[in-house]
Amino acid sequence: MRMSFRAKLMLSYLALLLVMSAAIYLYLNHSLHKSIVSSLQENLTNAARLTAVMADHNPGRLSAEAPALAAAAGRALSARVTLINPQGIVTGDSEVAPDKLGELENHLDRPEVKDALQQGRGAAIRYSATLRTDMLYVAVPLVVNKVNEGVVRLALPLAAVDKALARMHTMLGIGLLIAFILALIFSDILARLTSRPLRQVAAIAAAISEGDFRRRLPAVWHDELGDLARIMNEMAARLEAQLTTLSREKSRLDAILKGMGEGLMVTDADGAISLVNPAFCLLFGVSDTVIGAPLSHISRHPALHDSYSKVRQSGSELQEEMTLQVSGEKVLLTHWVPLTAESGSGGVVAVFHDISDLKRLENIRKDFVANVSHELRTPVTVIKGYAETLLDGLIKENPEQAARFVAIIHDHSERLTALLADLLSLSELESAGFSLQLQPIPLESSLRRAFTLVAESAAAKGITVTPPPAPLLPVMADQGRLEQVLVNLLDNAVKYTPAGGLVAILVSEEDGCLRIAVQDSGTGVPAESIPRLFERFYRVDAGRSRDEGGTGLGLAIVKHIVQLHGGTVRAENNRDSRGATFSCTLKKAVG
Repeated sequence: MRMSFRAKLMLSYLALLLVMSAAIYLYLNHSLHKSIVSSLQENLTNAARLTAVMADHNPGRLSAEAPALAAAAGRALSARVTLINPQGIVTGDSEVAPDKLGELENHLDRPEVKDALQQGRGAAIRYSATLRTDMLYVAVPLVVNKVNEGVVRLALPLAAVDKALARMHTMLGIGLLIAFILALIFSDILARLTSRPLRQVAAIAAAISEGDFRRRLPAVWHDELGDLARIMNEMAARLEAQLTTLSREKSRLDAILKGMGEGLMVTDADGAISLVNPAFCLLFGVSDTVIGAPLSHISRHPALHDSYSKVRQSGSELQEEMTLQVSGEKVLLTHWVPLTAESGSGGVVAVFHDISDLKRLENIRKDFVANVSHELRTPVTVIKGYAETLLDGLIKENPEQAARFVAIIHDHSERLTALLADLLSLSELESAGFSLQLQPIPLESSLRRAFTLVAESAAAKGITVTPPPAPLLPVMADQGRLEQVLVNLLDNAVKYTPAGGLVAILVSEEDGCLRIAVQDSGTGVPAESIPRLFERFYRVDAGRSRDEGGTGLGLAIVKHIVQLHGGTVRAENNRDSRGATFSCTLKKAVG
Protein backbone atom coordinates (compact mmCIF):
# COMPACT_ATOMS: atom_id res chain seq x y z
CA MET A 1 0.00 0.00 0.00
CA ARG A 2 1.44 3.34 -1.07
CA MET A 3 1.39 6.11 1.55
CA SER A 4 1.90 9.76 0.73
CA PHE A 5 4.68 11.77 2.25
CA ARG A 6 2.13 14.04 3.95
CA ALA A 7 0.51 11.04 5.62
CA LYS A 8 3.89 9.72 6.72
CA LEU A 9 4.83 13.13 8.11
CA MET A 10 1.51 13.43 9.92
CA LEU A 11 1.83 9.92 11.36
CA SER A 12 5.36 10.70 12.52
CA TYR A 13 4.05 13.77 14.35
CA LEU A 14 1.29 11.72 15.96
CA ALA A 15 3.67 8.91 16.89
CA LEU A 16 6.00 11.45 18.52
CA LEU A 17 3.02 12.94 20.38
CA LEU A 18 1.89 9.52 21.57
CA VAL A 19 5.36 8.67 22.84
CA MET A 20 5.62 12.01 24.65
CA SER A 21 2.10 11.66 26.09
CA ALA A 22 2.83 8.14 27.33
CA ALA A 23 6.06 9.31 28.93
CA ILE A 24 4.33 12.26 30.56
CA TYR A 25 1.49 10.04 31.73
CA LEU A 26 3.82 7.46 33.27
CA TYR A 27 5.98 10.13 34.85
CA LEU A 28 3.03 12.04 36.30
CA ASN A 29 1.37 8.84 37.50
CA HIS A 30 4.49 7.75 39.33
CA SER A 31 5.26 11.23 40.64
CA LEU A 32 1.72 11.90 41.79
CA HIS A 33 1.47 8.55 43.54
CA LYS A 34 4.82 9.07 45.21
CA SER A 35 3.99 12.67 46.09
CA ILE A 36 0.59 11.80 47.60
CA VAL A 37 1.97 8.89 49.61
CA SER A 38 4.89 11.02 50.80
CA SER A 39 2.52 13.82 51.77
CA LEU A 40 0.27 11.39 53.62
CA GLN A 41 3.29 9.91 55.42
CA GLU A 42 4.40 13.37 56.50
CA ASN A 43 0.91 14.27 57.69
CA LEU A 44 0.50 10.97 59.52
CA THR A 45 3.91 11.41 61.10
CA ASN A 46 2.95 14.85 62.40
CA ALA A 47 -0.38 13.49 63.65
CA ALA A 48 1.40 10.58 65.38
CA ARG A 49 3.76 12.98 67.11
CA LEU A 50 0.78 15.11 68.17
CA THR A 51 -0.84 12.00 69.65
CA ALA A 52 2.40 11.20 71.51
CA VAL A 53 2.40 14.74 72.91
CA MET A 54 -1.21 14.29 74.09
CA ALA A 55 -0.21 11.07 75.88
CA ASP A 56 2.73 12.80 77.48
CA HIS A 57 0.34 15.26 79.16
CA ASN A 58 -1.59 12.36 80.88
CA PRO A 59 1.17 10.06 82.12
CA GLY A 60 -0.60 8.60 85.06
CA ARG A 61 -3.53 7.16 83.23
CA LEU A 62 -1.86 6.05 79.99
CA SER A 63 -2.31 2.29 80.48
CA ALA A 64 -5.89 2.58 81.63
CA GLU A 65 -6.98 5.25 79.21
CA ALA A 66 -5.02 3.99 76.15
CA PRO A 67 -8.24 2.75 74.37
CA ALA A 68 -10.04 6.04 75.02
CA LEU A 69 -7.00 8.08 73.94
CA ALA A 70 -6.70 6.03 70.75
CA ALA A 71 -10.40 6.45 70.01
CA ALA A 72 -10.34 10.22 70.67
CA ALA A 73 -7.23 10.71 68.56
CA GLY A 74 -8.73 8.58 65.75
CA ARG A 75 -11.86 10.71 65.64
CA ALA A 76 -9.87 13.90 65.71
CA LEU A 77 -7.42 12.81 63.00
CA SER A 78 -9.79 10.71 60.81
CA ALA A 79 -7.24 7.92 60.93
CA ARG A 80 -6.73 4.67 62.67
CA VAL A 81 -4.68 5.23 65.82
CA THR A 82 -2.97 2.30 67.56
CA LEU A 83 -1.04 2.44 70.85
CA ILE A 84 1.54 -0.34 71.30
CA ASN A 85 3.61 -0.96 74.47
CA PRO A 86 7.33 -1.82 74.25
CA GLN A 87 6.50 -5.54 74.31
CA GLY A 88 4.42 -5.20 71.12
CA ILE A 89 1.04 -5.58 72.81
CA VAL A 90 -1.69 -3.33 71.49
CA THR A 91 -3.06 -1.30 74.43
CA GLY A 92 -5.41 0.87 72.39
CA ASP A 93 -6.87 0.95 68.85
CA SER A 94 -9.41 3.38 67.46
CA GLU A 95 -10.84 0.74 65.17
CA VAL A 96 -10.96 -2.14 67.71
CA ALA A 97 -13.18 -2.39 70.83
CA PRO A 98 -11.32 -2.45 74.13
CA ASP A 99 -12.60 -5.91 75.01
CA LYS A 100 -11.18 -7.32 71.79
CA LEU A 101 -7.72 -5.87 72.06
CA GLY A 102 -6.44 -9.13 73.51
CA GLU A 103 -7.33 -10.92 70.29
CA LEU A 104 -4.90 -8.82 68.28
CA GLU A 105 -1.51 -10.22 67.26
CA ASN A 106 1.68 -8.97 68.81
CA HIS A 107 2.88 -6.01 66.70
CA LEU A 108 6.49 -6.01 67.73
CA ASP A 109 7.55 -7.59 64.40
CA ARG A 110 5.76 -4.98 62.30
CA PRO A 111 8.29 -3.09 60.13
CA GLU A 112 7.05 0.37 61.09
CA VAL A 113 7.12 -0.59 64.78
CA LYS A 114 10.68 -1.88 64.52
CA ASP A 115 11.83 1.23 62.68
CA ALA A 116 10.10 3.51 65.17
CA LEU A 117 11.76 1.80 68.15
CA GLN A 118 15.16 1.68 66.47
CA GLN A 119 15.27 4.82 64.31
CA GLY A 120 12.64 7.07 65.89
CA ARG A 121 10.26 6.84 62.91
CA GLY A 122 8.83 4.05 60.81
CA ALA A 123 6.52 3.80 57.79
CA ALA A 124 5.15 0.95 55.70
CA ILE A 125 2.44 0.12 53.17
CA ARG A 126 0.86 -3.30 53.39
CA TYR A 127 -2.36 -5.23 53.52
CA SER A 128 -4.20 -5.06 56.86
CA ALA A 129 -5.64 -8.42 57.92
CA THR A 130 -7.85 -6.66 60.51
CA LEU A 131 -9.44 -4.12 58.09
CA ARG A 132 -8.81 -6.20 54.96
CA THR A 133 -7.45 -3.33 52.86
CA ASP A 134 -4.10 -1.77 51.88
CA MET A 135 -3.01 0.64 54.57
CA LEU A 136 -0.32 3.29 55.00
CA TYR A 137 1.28 2.91 58.44
CA VAL A 138 3.39 5.55 60.24
CA ALA A 139 4.82 4.95 63.73
CA VAL A 140 6.74 7.15 66.19
CA PRO A 141 8.03 6.41 69.71
CA LEU A 142 5.68 7.15 72.64
CA VAL A 143 7.86 8.88 75.23
CA VAL A 144 6.28 9.79 78.53
CA ASN A 145 8.41 11.60 81.12
CA LYS A 146 11.44 10.74 79.00
CA VAL A 147 10.61 7.05 79.31
CA ASN A 148 9.77 5.01 76.20
CA GLU A 149 6.30 3.69 76.77
CA GLY A 150 5.95 2.08 73.35
CA VAL A 151 4.84 3.28 69.94
CA VAL A 152 2.04 5.44 68.53
CA ARG A 153 1.01 4.17 65.12
CA LEU A 154 -1.36 5.91 62.71
CA ALA A 155 -2.82 4.14 59.69
CA LEU A 156 -4.79 5.44 56.73
CA PRO A 157 -6.42 3.27 54.07
CA LEU A 158 -4.94 3.77 50.55
CA ALA A 159 -8.38 3.65 48.96
CA ALA A 160 -8.53 7.42 49.30
CA VAL A 161 -5.17 7.65 47.54
CA ASP A 162 -6.42 5.40 44.77
CA LYS A 163 -9.56 7.53 44.37
CA ALA A 164 -7.51 10.69 44.20
CA LEU A 165 -5.21 9.10 41.66
CA ALA A 166 -8.21 7.87 39.64
CA ARG A 167 -9.62 11.41 39.54
CA MET A 168 -6.26 12.73 38.46
CA HIS A 169 -5.97 9.96 35.82
CA THR A 170 -9.34 10.99 34.45
CA MET A 171 -8.37 14.64 34.29
CA LEU A 172 -4.99 13.76 32.79
CA GLY A 173 -6.64 11.48 30.19
CA ILE A 174 -9.12 14.19 29.20
CA GLY A 175 -6.30 16.70 28.90
CA LEU A 176 -4.21 14.32 26.80
CA LEU A 177 -7.20 13.52 24.55
CA ILE A 178 -7.82 17.23 23.96
CA ALA A 179 -4.12 17.71 23.32
CA PHE A 180 -4.15 14.75 20.91
CA ILE A 181 -7.08 16.16 18.93
CA LEU A 182 -5.44 19.57 18.75
CA ALA A 183 -2.15 17.95 17.80
CA LEU A 184 -3.93 15.97 15.10
CA ILE A 185 -5.33 19.16 13.60
CA PHE A 186 -2.08 21.08 13.84
CA SER A 187 -0.03 18.13 12.56
CA ASP A 188 -2.27 17.91 9.51
CA ILE A 189 -1.84 21.64 8.88
CA LEU A 190 1.89 21.41 9.48
CA ALA A 191 2.18 18.31 7.25
CA ARG A 192 0.34 20.12 4.46
CA LEU A 193 2.56 23.17 4.78
CA THR A 194 5.70 21.02 4.93
CA SER A 195 4.75 18.70 2.08
CA ARG A 196 3.50 21.41 -0.30
CA PRO A 197 7.01 22.28 -1.55
CA LEU A 198 7.80 18.60 -1.83
CA ARG A 199 4.67 18.08 -3.95
CA GLN A 200 5.82 20.92 -6.19
CA VAL A 201 9.24 19.30 -6.46
CA ALA A 202 7.66 15.91 -7.27
CA ALA A 203 5.33 17.42 -9.90
CA ILE A 204 8.11 19.29 -11.69
CA ALA A 205 10.46 16.30 -11.41
CA ALA A 206 7.74 14.15 -13.05
CA ALA A 207 7.38 16.76 -15.83
CA ILE A 208 11.15 16.75 -16.36
CA SER A 209 11.18 12.94 -16.49
CA GLU A 210 8.54 13.12 -19.25
CA GLY A 211 10.76 15.44 -21.30
CA ASP A 212 9.43 18.89 -20.34
CA PHE A 213 12.76 20.47 -19.48
CA ARG A 214 11.38 24.01 -19.58
CA ARG A 215 9.75 23.59 -16.17
CA ARG A 216 11.63 25.15 -13.26
CA LEU A 217 11.22 25.07 -9.50
CA PRO A 218 10.74 28.38 -7.68
CA ALA A 219 13.93 29.02 -5.70
CA VAL A 220 12.11 30.87 -2.90
CA TRP A 221 12.98 28.51 -0.06
CA HIS A 222 15.97 29.33 2.10
CA ASP A 223 16.60 25.83 3.36
CA GLU A 224 17.51 22.41 2.00
CA LEU A 225 14.48 22.54 -0.34
CA GLY A 226 15.87 25.73 -1.84
CA ASP A 227 19.19 23.98 -2.45
CA LEU A 228 17.33 21.03 -3.99
CA ALA A 229 15.31 23.39 -6.22
CA ARG A 230 18.46 25.12 -7.49
CA ILE A 231 20.18 21.78 -8.14
CA MET A 232 17.15 20.41 -10.03
CA ASN A 233 16.85 23.60 -12.09
CA GLU A 234 20.52 23.38 -13.03
CA MET A 235 20.12 19.68 -13.83
CA ALA A 236 17.06 20.38 -16.02
CA ALA A 237 18.95 23.13 -17.87
CA ARG A 238 21.92 20.83 -18.47
CA LEU A 239 19.66 17.96 -19.58
CA GLU A 240 17.78 20.28 -21.93
CA ALA A 241 21.04 21.47 -23.47
CA GLN A 242 22.40 17.93 -23.77
CA LEU A 243 19.18 16.58 -25.27
CA THR A 244 19.08 19.48 -27.71
CA THR A 245 22.63 18.66 -28.74
CA LEU A 246 21.82 14.94 -28.97
CA SER A 247 18.69 15.68 -31.00
CA ARG A 248 20.69 17.88 -33.35
CA GLU A 249 23.37 15.22 -33.69
CA LYS A 250 20.72 12.54 -34.23
CA SER A 251 19.06 14.62 -36.94
CA ARG A 252 22.43 15.16 -38.57
CA LEU A 253 23.24 11.45 -38.34
CA ASP A 254 19.82 10.52 -39.76
CA ALA A 255 20.35 12.93 -42.63
CA ILE A 256 23.81 11.46 -43.30
CA LEU A 257 22.48 7.89 -43.15
CA LYS A 258 19.56 8.74 -45.44
CA GLY A 259 21.85 10.52 -47.88
CA MET A 260 24.38 7.70 -48.05
CA GLY A 261 24.35 5.80 -51.29
CA GLU A 262 25.99 2.84 -49.59
CA GLY A 263 24.07 0.44 -47.40
CA LEU A 264 24.98 0.64 -43.71
CA MET A 265 24.31 -2.03 -41.10
CA VAL A 266 25.26 -2.12 -37.40
CA THR A 267 24.96 -5.23 -35.22
CA ASP A 268 25.23 -5.59 -31.47
CA ALA A 269 27.43 -8.00 -29.53
CA ASP A 270 24.83 -10.78 -29.90
CA GLY A 271 24.75 -10.49 -33.69
CA ALA A 272 21.33 -8.80 -33.82
CA ILE A 273 20.85 -5.91 -36.22
CA SER A 274 20.63 -2.61 -34.32
CA LEU A 275 20.76 -0.03 -37.16
CA VAL A 276 20.18 0.09 -40.91
CA ASN A 277 19.86 2.97 -43.35
CA PRO A 278 17.42 3.35 -46.28
CA ALA A 279 20.09 2.41 -48.83
CA PHE A 280 20.63 -0.92 -47.02
CA CYS A 281 16.89 -1.62 -46.98
CA LEU A 282 16.66 -0.86 -50.69
CA LEU A 283 19.72 -2.95 -51.47
CA PHE A 284 18.52 -6.08 -49.62
CA GLY A 285 14.79 -5.55 -50.22
CA VAL A 286 13.89 -5.26 -46.53
CA SER A 287 12.36 -2.64 -44.24
CA ASP A 288 13.55 -1.15 -40.97
CA THR A 289 11.54 -3.83 -39.14
CA VAL A 290 14.64 -6.04 -39.41
CA ILE A 291 16.10 -4.14 -36.44
CA GLY A 292 16.49 -6.66 -33.65
CA ALA A 293 16.56 -9.62 -36.06
CA PRO A 294 19.67 -11.77 -36.57
CA LEU A 295 21.89 -11.35 -39.64
CA SER A 296 20.54 -14.60 -41.10
CA HIS A 297 17.17 -12.86 -41.48
CA ILE A 298 18.73 -10.65 -44.19
CA SER A 299 20.56 -13.27 -46.21
CA ARG A 300 21.78 -16.82 -45.75
CA HIS A 301 24.64 -16.41 -48.23
CA PRO A 302 27.77 -18.11 -46.80
CA ALA A 303 30.12 -15.29 -47.90
CA LEU A 304 28.16 -12.73 -45.86
CA HIS A 305 28.23 -14.81 -42.69
CA ASP A 306 31.87 -15.82 -43.20
CA SER A 307 32.92 -12.18 -43.40
CA TYR A 308 30.94 -11.35 -40.26
CA SER A 309 32.52 -14.27 -38.38
CA LYS A 310 36.04 -13.28 -39.49
CA VAL A 311 35.62 -9.75 -38.18
CA ARG A 312 34.17 -10.92 -34.85
CA GLN A 313 36.97 -13.44 -34.34
CA SER A 314 39.91 -11.33 -35.53
CA GLY A 315 38.72 -7.95 -34.22
CA SER A 316 40.21 -6.22 -37.28
CA GLU A 317 38.80 -4.50 -40.35
CA LEU A 318 37.96 -6.47 -43.46
CA GLN A 319 37.24 -5.52 -47.08
CA GLU A 320 35.78 -8.11 -49.39
CA GLU A 321 34.01 -8.29 -52.70
CA MET A 322 31.13 -10.73 -52.87
CA THR A 323 28.32 -11.65 -55.22
CA LEU A 324 24.91 -12.12 -53.58
CA GLN A 325 21.57 -13.22 -54.94
CA VAL A 326 19.54 -10.33 -53.49
CA SER A 327 16.74 -9.17 -55.81
CA GLY A 328 18.86 -10.54 -58.63
CA GLU A 329 22.60 -10.97 -58.77
CA LYS A 330 24.48 -8.09 -57.19
CA VAL A 331 28.20 -7.52 -56.77
CA LEU A 332 28.92 -5.86 -53.42
CA LEU A 333 32.10 -4.33 -52.07
CA THR A 334 31.85 -4.72 -48.29
CA HIS A 335 33.81 -2.97 -45.57
CA TRP A 336 33.53 -4.52 -42.09
CA VAL A 337 34.69 -2.67 -38.96
CA PRO A 338 34.46 -4.18 -35.43
CA LEU A 339 33.04 -2.13 -32.57
CA THR A 340 34.99 -2.64 -29.35
CA ALA A 341 33.37 -2.07 -25.96
CA GLU A 342 34.96 -1.77 -22.52
CA SER A 343 33.62 -5.20 -21.56
CA GLY A 344 35.09 -6.89 -24.60
CA SER A 345 34.13 -7.38 -28.22
CA GLY A 346 31.07 -5.41 -29.26
CA GLY A 347 29.12 -5.31 -32.48
CA VAL A 348 30.11 -4.80 -36.11
CA VAL A 349 29.60 -1.95 -38.61
CA ALA A 350 29.30 -3.04 -42.23
CA VAL A 351 29.13 -0.80 -45.32
CA PHE A 352 27.78 -2.35 -48.52
CA HIS A 353 28.66 -0.62 -51.80
CA ASP A 354 26.76 -1.93 -54.81
CA ILE A 355 29.33 -2.09 -57.61
CA SER A 356 27.13 -4.13 -59.94
CA ASP A 357 26.89 -1.21 -62.40
CA LEU A 358 30.62 -0.61 -62.17
CA LYS A 359 31.28 -4.27 -62.88
CA ARG A 360 28.82 -4.20 -65.75
CA LEU A 361 30.43 -1.07 -67.16
CA GLU A 362 33.84 -2.63 -66.74
CA ASN A 363 32.68 -5.70 -68.63
CA ILE A 364 31.13 -3.46 -71.29
CA ARG A 365 34.42 -1.58 -71.58
CA LYS A 366 36.34 -4.82 -71.91
CA ASP A 367 33.86 -6.09 -74.48
CA PHE A 368 34.01 -2.75 -76.29
CA VAL A 369 37.80 -2.81 -76.47
CA ALA A 370 37.72 -6.43 -77.60
CA ASN A 371 35.02 -5.73 -80.22
CA VAL A 372 36.75 -2.60 -81.54
CA SER A 373 40.01 -4.49 -81.75
CA HIS A 374 38.26 -7.32 -83.56
CA GLU A 375 36.37 -5.00 -85.91
CA LEU A 376 39.54 -3.08 -86.76
CA ARG A 377 41.78 -6.13 -87.04
CA THR A 378 39.81 -7.76 -89.88
CA PRO A 379 39.82 -4.86 -92.40
CA VAL A 380 43.34 -3.79 -91.45
CA THR A 381 44.60 -7.35 -91.97
CA VAL A 382 42.82 -7.58 -95.32
CA ILE A 383 44.13 -4.18 -96.45
CA LYS A 384 47.66 -5.03 -95.34
CA GLY A 385 47.61 -8.42 -97.06
CA TYR A 386 46.32 -7.14 -100.39
CA ALA A 387 48.64 -4.09 -100.26
CA GLU A 388 51.67 -6.34 -99.71
CA THR A 389 50.56 -8.50 -102.63
CA LEU A 390 50.27 -5.45 -104.85
CA LEU A 391 53.67 -4.20 -103.74
CA ASP A 392 55.19 -7.52 -104.70
CA GLY A 393 54.58 -6.70 -108.41
CA LEU A 394 51.05 -7.93 -108.97
CA ILE A 395 50.11 -4.63 -110.62
CA LYS A 396 52.50 -5.29 -113.55
CA GLU A 397 52.04 -9.03 -113.70
CA ASN A 398 48.21 -9.15 -113.57
CA PRO A 399 46.62 -5.71 -113.84
CA GLU A 400 43.09 -7.16 -113.84
CA GLN A 401 43.55 -9.02 -110.56
CA ALA A 402 45.38 -6.04 -109.12
CA ALA A 403 42.36 -3.84 -109.86
CA ARG A 404 40.12 -6.35 -108.06
CA PHE A 405 42.47 -6.24 -105.05
CA VAL A 406 42.37 -2.44 -105.07
CA ALA A 407 38.55 -2.58 -105.02
CA ILE A 408 38.68 -4.92 -102.01
CA ILE A 409 41.09 -2.56 -100.25
CA HIS A 410 38.72 0.32 -101.01
CA ASP A 411 35.72 -1.57 -99.59
CA HIS A 412 37.52 -2.34 -96.35
CA SER A 413 38.78 1.21 -96.05
CA GLU A 414 35.17 2.37 -96.41
CA ARG A 415 34.23 -0.05 -93.68
CA LEU A 416 36.97 1.39 -91.47
CA THR A 417 35.77 4.89 -92.23
CA ALA A 418 32.19 3.99 -91.28
CA LEU A 419 33.37 2.28 -88.09
CA LEU A 420 35.48 5.26 -87.05
CA ALA A 421 32.64 7.63 -87.88
CA ASP A 422 30.25 5.66 -85.71
CA LEU A 423 32.78 5.52 -82.88
CA LEU A 424 33.29 9.28 -83.07
CA SER A 425 29.54 9.79 -83.14
CA LEU A 426 29.09 7.65 -80.01
CA SER A 427 31.93 9.46 -78.28
CA GLU A 428 30.37 12.81 -79.12
CA LEU A 429 26.94 11.72 -77.86
CA GLU A 430 28.40 10.48 -74.55
CA SER A 431 30.57 13.53 -73.88
CA ALA A 432 29.63 15.65 -70.85
CA GLY A 433 29.28 18.95 -72.72
CA PHE A 434 27.19 17.61 -75.61
CA SER A 435 23.71 19.10 -76.06
CA LEU A 436 21.01 19.00 -78.74
CA GLN A 437 19.39 21.97 -80.44
CA LEU A 438 15.75 21.00 -80.01
CA GLN A 439 13.17 22.76 -82.12
CA PRO A 440 9.89 21.90 -83.86
CA ILE A 441 10.80 19.69 -86.84
CA PRO A 442 8.32 18.57 -89.56
CA LEU A 443 8.46 14.80 -89.40
CA GLU A 444 7.39 14.32 -93.05
CA SER A 445 10.39 16.16 -94.51
CA SER A 446 12.84 14.28 -92.25
CA LEU A 447 11.32 10.94 -93.29
CA ARG A 448 11.57 11.97 -96.95
CA ARG A 449 15.26 12.82 -96.68
CA ALA A 450 16.01 9.61 -94.79
CA PHE A 451 14.13 7.55 -97.44
CA THR A 452 16.11 9.24 -100.20
CA LEU A 453 19.36 8.01 -98.60
CA VAL A 454 18.23 4.36 -98.53
CA ALA A 455 16.12 4.39 -101.69
CA GLU A 456 18.94 3.11 -103.88
CA SER A 457 19.72 0.09 -101.71
CA ALA A 458 15.99 -0.67 -101.34
CA ALA A 459 15.46 -0.49 -105.09
CA ALA A 460 18.44 -2.78 -105.68
CA LYS A 461 16.70 -5.48 -103.59
CA GLY A 462 13.24 -4.75 -104.89
CA ILE A 463 12.01 -3.74 -101.42
CA THR A 464 8.93 -1.56 -101.12
CA VAL A 465 9.08 1.16 -98.45
CA THR A 466 5.63 2.38 -97.33
CA PRO A 467 5.56 5.87 -95.75
CA PRO A 468 3.01 6.81 -93.03
CA PRO A 469 -0.16 8.59 -94.08
CA ALA A 470 0.06 12.41 -94.13
CA PRO A 471 -0.22 14.81 -92.45
CA LEU A 472 2.19 14.14 -89.57
CA LEU A 473 2.57 16.24 -86.44
CA PRO A 474 5.90 18.01 -85.87
CA VAL A 475 8.27 16.80 -83.15
CA MET A 476 10.75 18.52 -80.82
CA ALA A 477 14.11 17.32 -82.11
CA ASP A 478 17.56 18.14 -83.42
CA GLN A 479 17.11 17.83 -87.17
CA GLY A 480 20.48 16.30 -87.99
CA ARG A 481 20.30 13.74 -85.18
CA LEU A 482 16.66 12.89 -86.01
CA GLU A 483 17.59 12.11 -89.60
CA GLN A 484 20.53 10.01 -88.32
CA VAL A 485 18.08 7.93 -86.25
CA LEU A 486 15.67 7.49 -89.15
CA VAL A 487 18.43 6.56 -91.59
CA ASN A 488 19.85 3.94 -89.20
CA LEU A 489 16.44 2.34 -88.61
CA LEU A 490 15.54 2.32 -92.34
CA ASP A 491 19.00 1.11 -93.38
CA ASN A 492 18.81 -1.82 -90.89
CA ALA A 493 15.31 -2.71 -92.10
CA VAL A 494 16.42 -2.74 -95.74
CA LYS A 495 19.56 -4.77 -94.95
CA TYR A 496 17.71 -7.54 -93.07
CA THR A 497 14.64 -7.70 -95.33
CA PRO A 498 14.93 -10.29 -98.12
CA ALA A 499 14.59 -9.21 -101.76
CA GLY A 500 11.05 -8.27 -102.73
CA GLY A 501 10.10 -7.67 -99.10
CA LEU A 502 8.24 -4.82 -97.51
CA VAL A 503 9.31 -2.08 -95.09
CA ALA A 504 6.59 0.07 -93.51
CA ILE A 505 6.95 3.30 -91.53
CA LEU A 506 4.25 3.71 -88.86
CA VAL A 507 3.58 6.84 -86.73
CA SER A 508 1.19 6.90 -83.74
CA GLU A 509 0.48 9.12 -80.75
CA GLU A 510 1.40 7.85 -77.29
CA ASP A 511 1.28 9.83 -73.99
CA GLY A 512 2.13 13.23 -75.48
CA CYS A 513 4.73 11.70 -77.79
CA LEU A 514 4.89 10.32 -81.32
CA ARG A 515 6.03 6.72 -81.72
CA ILE A 516 7.93 6.24 -84.99
CA ALA A 517 8.14 2.56 -85.91
CA VAL A 518 9.99 0.85 -88.81
CA GLN A 519 8.52 -2.57 -89.57
CA ASP A 520 10.29 -5.04 -91.83
CA SER A 521 9.30 -8.42 -93.24
CA GLY A 522 12.59 -10.18 -92.57
CA THR A 523 13.35 -13.23 -90.47
CA GLY A 524 12.80 -11.51 -87.13
CA VAL A 525 15.03 -11.55 -84.06
CA PRO A 526 15.50 -14.45 -81.60
CA ALA A 527 13.71 -13.67 -78.34
CA GLU A 528 16.89 -14.04 -76.25
CA SER A 529 18.67 -11.43 -78.39
CA ILE A 530 16.03 -8.69 -78.19
CA PRO A 531 17.23 -7.22 -74.82
CA ARG A 532 20.77 -6.84 -76.22
CA LEU A 533 20.02 -5.40 -79.64
CA PHE A 534 20.90 -1.84 -78.62
CA GLU A 535 24.27 -2.80 -77.12
CA ARG A 536 27.45 -1.79 -78.90
CA PHE A 537 28.78 -4.29 -81.43
CA TYR A 538 26.03 -6.77 -80.65
CA ARG A 539 25.03 -8.76 -83.74
CA VAL A 540 22.45 -11.53 -83.99
CA ASP A 541 24.32 -12.91 -87.05
CA ALA A 542 27.83 -11.47 -86.98
CA GLY A 543 28.89 -12.90 -90.36
CA ARG A 544 25.83 -11.61 -92.19
CA SER A 545 26.15 -8.22 -90.52
CA ARG A 546 29.70 -7.78 -91.77
CA ASP A 547 28.67 -8.90 -95.25
CA GLU A 548 26.01 -6.20 -95.22
CA GLY A 549 28.61 -3.62 -94.24
CA GLY A 550 27.32 -2.99 -90.71
CA THR A 551 29.54 -1.74 -87.89
CA GLY A 552 27.42 -3.06 -85.02
CA LEU A 553 27.02 0.46 -83.61
CA GLY A 554 23.98 1.75 -85.47
CA LEU A 555 21.31 0.76 -82.93
CA ALA A 556 23.54 1.88 -80.04
CA ILE A 557 23.74 5.32 -81.67
CA VAL A 558 19.96 5.35 -82.15
CA LYS A 559 19.44 4.56 -78.47
CA HIS A 560 21.76 7.36 -77.30
CA ILE A 561 20.23 9.97 -79.60
CA VAL A 562 16.64 9.08 -78.63
CA GLN A 563 17.48 9.12 -74.92
CA LEU A 564 19.06 12.56 -75.32
CA HIS A 565 15.72 13.67 -76.80
CA GLY A 566 13.95 12.30 -73.69
CA GLY A 567 12.46 9.36 -75.58
CA THR A 568 12.69 5.56 -75.50
CA VAL A 569 13.58 2.79 -77.98
CA ARG A 570 11.98 -0.62 -78.37
CA ALA A 571 12.45 -3.74 -80.48
CA GLU A 572 9.93 -6.55 -80.90
CA ASN A 573 9.00 -9.28 -83.32
CA ASN A 574 5.84 -8.84 -85.37
CA ARG A 575 2.91 -10.85 -84.03
CA ASP A 576 0.89 -11.43 -87.19
CA SER A 577 3.71 -11.71 -89.74
CA ARG A 578 7.40 -12.33 -90.16
CA GLY A 579 9.95 -9.66 -89.37
CA ALA A 580 10.60 -7.24 -86.56
CA THR A 581 9.62 -3.71 -85.58
CA PHE A 582 12.08 -1.12 -84.25
CA SER A 583 10.55 2.03 -82.79
CA CYS A 584 11.36 5.17 -80.82
CA THR A 585 9.35 7.93 -79.15
CA LEU A 586 9.84 11.70 -79.52
CA LYS A 587 7.97 14.54 -77.85
CA LYS A 588 5.36 16.35 -79.89
CA ALA A 589 6.00 19.99 -80.69
CA VAL A 590 3.65 22.31 -78.79
CA GLY A 591 1.81 25.09 -80.70
